[in-house]
Amino acid sequence: MEINFITPGQAAEKWGITDRQVQSICAQGKIEGVIRIGHMWLIPKDAPKPLDGRTKEAKKSKNNKQSEE
Repeated sequence: MEINFITPGQAAEKWGITDRQVQSICAQGKIEGVIRIGHMWLIPKDAPKPLDGRTKEAKKSKNNKQSEE
């Protein structure tokens, strides 16, 4: 049986951020396919790291989306 989910700690290590940041991202609904069981978040193994809204890259992406509309 293959496990298709990882814990916030594993995602934090994979993405280079803290466990608490991953939990916050999950609570904000920024990761597609995330599941919460009790107090634990389960994140799909293949989920990409969401863009950090504070970076230039994220702001540029946001501006591009607005100009398309």
